[in-house]
Amino acid sequence: MARVLVTRRLVGDGLALLDDHELVYLNSEDRPLTHAELCEASANVDAIVCVLTDRIDAEVLAAGQGRLKVVANVAVGFDNIDIVAAQRCGVAVCNTPGVLDDTTADLAFLLILAASRLSSDAERTLRTDGWKGFRIDQFLGRDVNGMTLGLVGYGRIARRVAARAAGFGMKLVVHSRTDPGEVDFEPDLDRLISRVDIVSLHVPGTPETKHLFDARRIGLMDRNMVLVNTARGSVVDEEALARALDEGRLHAAGIDVFEREPAVHPRLFAAPRTVLLPHIGSASHATRGEMVRLAAQGVADVLARRTPSNRVTSA
Repeated sequence: MARVLVTRRLVGDGLALLDDHELVYLNSEDRPLTHAELCEASANVDAIVCVLTDRIDAEVLAAGQGRLKVVANVAVGFDNIDIVAAQRCGVAVCNTPGVLDDTTADLAFLLILAASRLSSDAERTLRTDGWKGFRIDQFLGRDVNGMTLGLVGYGRIARRVAARAAGFGMKLVVHSRTDPGEVDFEPDLDRLISRVDIVSLHVPGTPETKHLFDARRIGLMDRNMVLVNTARGSVVDEEALARALDEGRLHAAGIDVFEREPAVHPRLFAAPRTVLLPHIGSASHATRGEMVRLAAQGVADVLARRTPSNRVTSA
């Protein structure tokens, strides 16, 4: 019987796929385990089911070398795991691709709509008793229908966002590493910014994408544009974004991910015309439950010496 560390409280019944193994829970408080706790636990288990707040680095993986066989991340992204170190230690890494695409695309489009229409500012005013009645010049947002949407990255989630945009009669411009061939492709990201009304980010969190939208690039956006990020917080320079919003150089922003989660840059937190959500892109009962099931299936496959369909093959 293999021992499987489950780092956080999970949802659904997906872990039932591992009923033949011993599940190890060290975290009754449902808090992020410390790095030291992860290292200590790694040495005594055959598998780890973790979430994106768990940093599975070279030290954690080395501590498990000789016994640890698989790490399954209950997320589609895996920037919290050192893939190169895992390969060096002979540890398989699995994620949860595909199952959260539509749910996250829904959330991205919610942010597109909410930010464009300034709904958070309007609700905040209402809830704090600041609304004194209808005024024709109050909370004037931007119509989404007929706008041009720029997608930065064109993977599964971005393609689902594109499908939703079609229902709003939006034009589409895409920037990605390769030309997908079926859409208006713009190889120059700076030029994409000049061609669109709304930018939605869908790239992984890597050293190459860190602050992809920095002060210079945010400065290319005009005062009527909207920036939406449901990718990774590191892709956007939060202080530069907040400064642009404070100075009226950007219409609005919709953000679901942050660079130092759960912390939010205080200037962004206080910035006007923002919709800020606590990383809920995949947060539906069905989707989170299916993510757990897929992660558990990856662990079960590796422990049974099968090749999992959700194995990460490269960084």
